[in-house]
Amino acid sequence: MKVRDDSWCFACGPDNPYGLHLSDFHFQNDKFVCTFTPQRHHQGWAGLTHGGIVATLLDEVMTKMLEAQHTNAVTAQMTIRYRQPLPIGQRAVARAWVTGQRGPLVRAEAELLLPDDTLIAHAQAKLMAAAE
Repeated sequence: MKVRDDSWCFACGPDNPYGLHLSDFHFQNDKFVCTFTPQRHHQGWAGLTHGGIVATLLDEVMTKMLEAQHTNAVTAQMTIRYRQPLPIGQRAVARAWVTGQRGPLVRAEAELLLPDDTLIAHAQAKLMAAAE
């Protein structure tokens, strides 16, 4: 499978007017991190971030982590455990790390936390390396 970036990714694409515009991905100690503050247009139930947006944050921090390590990848499988809702307007930190690799299949985990380290959600994923 070949992948190509055209700057329209829903999560990080700068040209997508409807996207999340995630940026400032970086390594912090042994984790890859990104921050995000959901706005009202990211809402599901009143005052709460839609679970699909939370899933997108977790997915993106894992794939961007691999990209930063010179591996483009697509998500083959992801399991999410939601612990509590993310309030609209509350800054959150997404963190990812690799847990294993077998050939082109990379296992990774990610979590979304409030600034006080309250866990919002945790994900486990299998990501498949893709050709550029």
